[in-house]
Amino acid sequence: MENFKKLGLSSNTIDSLKRKGYEEPTPIQEKIIPLLLDKEKDLIGQAQTGTGKTAAFGLPLIEKLSCENKDVQAIILTPTRELAIQVAEEINSLKGKKRINIAPIYGGQSIELQLRKLKKGVQIVVGTPGRIMDHLNRGTLKIDRLSYFILDEADEMLNMGFFEDIEEIIKYTNEDKKVWLFSATIPDRILKLAKNYMKDYEFVRVSKEQLATELTDQIYFEVNGTDKFEALCRIIDVEADFYGLVFCRTKVKVEEVANRMIDRGYEAEALHGDISQHQRERILSKFKNRRISVLIATDVAARGLDINDLTHVINYSFPEDPNFYVHRIGRTGRAGKEGTAITFVTPAEYRRLSYIKKISKSSIRKEKLPEITDIINAKIDRLKLDLSDIIESKISKEYMKIAENLIEEHSPIETIASLLKYSFNGEFDESSYNKIKEVSLDKHGKTRLFVALGKSAKMDTKKLVDFILSKTKLKSINIKDIKIFDNFSFLTVPFEEAEIILKYFSKHKRGKRPLVDKAKAR
Repeated sequence: MENFKKLGLSSNTIDSLKRKGYEEPTPIQEKIIPLLLDKEKDLIGQAQTGTGKTAAFGLPLIEKLSCENKDVQAIILTPTRELAIQVAEEINSLKGKKRINIAPIYGGQSIELQLRKLKKGVQIVVGTPGRIMDHLNRGTLKIDRLSYFILDEADEMLNMGFFEDIEEIIKYTNEDKKVWLFSATIPDRILKLAKNYMKDYEFVRVSKEQLATELTDQIYFEVNGTDKFEALCRIIDVEADFYGLVFCRTKVKVEEVANRMIDRGYEAEALHGDISQHQRERILSKFKNRRISVLIATDVAARGLDINDLTHVINYSFPEDPNFYVHRIGRTGRAGKEGTAITFVTPAEYRRLSYIKKISKSSIRKEKLPEITDIINAKIDRLKLDLSDIIESKISKEYMKIAENLIEEHSPIETIASLLKYSFNGEFDESSYNKIKEVSLDKHGKTRLFVALGKSAKMDTKKLVDFILSKTKLKSINIKDIKIFDNFSFLTVPFEEAEIILKYFSKHKRGKRPLVDKAKAR
């Protein structure tokens, strides 16, 4: 937390960061926060999704905006409604006691609800270009007294064909505002936008780190946030000799997970920034000597650990900064030993997973979580091996005499079954385990696509599906909600299939727009 204080943030903001469990700023936060706090300048920030850029611009906004002024002082444009909601929630959670109102404005939500929020007075509007244009055309949103105009994921908005809308929105704003633009890449169109609408701007770039983890098997599991703990227990239970690090993003979550694991009887400890040096040394000594097999930690607390024979690294919380992913999984596969990196991915995190795959240049494959029967069978196999070892060793006379007495009174099978029940108390009973709700991309990770072909091109539902399958080489595709109009069509596909389709059609244009593209959010 000391490094956050050095950035120049107020005590209110520091307190809100503490409550959220933040410990250390990410590289982009270290570079951008003091710059935006100290100078009233335009800014281009080149940073990838998941680097902590929302807090990088959100925290200076919170510090600078006036509570008394009920005009819209900042507008943040995002390419998707999901990102609009995420950005609004993040800034709202960071504002602490400061009385500023944030309103997400996006298609799919009741426009009347949005009108009521805007009438009450909001200082920050976060929205998609389409719905923002709707409000501007209606006259229900005024942005002519802005202090800050912010574009988040500008290259994504360019890819989705939003730039004409953005240029139109800018016309509604005042000249003396500051423009902050964030983008993973800086193509010529974005530089042209900067030239036309930005003044003497600062350019801040956060370099990405490449992955070199040939000895690490990388897999991910799709889980709901509420099922992560059960998923973690299953992974540990199914392994014969689990010895690993479990990463959570905040110290609050580290404590919660560690306490729940200890309550269930696992040999686990927590490691985070609030732990004293003496405690840290004691915990690390226990872990290195394998007196505990599970260490739950934050990224900062795990820095400098020299442990070479981990079997697993588990990303319980998705890393805030993609570089943290690199550091985390690099802890397996050391000293020539193979390790496994596991990431839990919730429906809201598929975009981040896609980016992690891109920077890693390696295969992070999807797997199914172990079933309850898998856990029970693994435990039975281990029990058999342990019993064989005991039988082959010399058993004391006392135990042999007790066994003889028990068998005289009961059958051998009843006796062994009773001992197992006494010792394992439901461990082999399926009803003792909590179920995990299945998550599928089809249900949660869907993408709406625009296809620049319709009835005029003699397209119908079957021809459209066959056309996409033939071009992308997908063996099958789970297409839903197909709508075919005269000159274009819409369809919905799971996230991963959408990425394959978009990648193939990115070079195939119809007019200025790709033949297949993400549908605009309205």
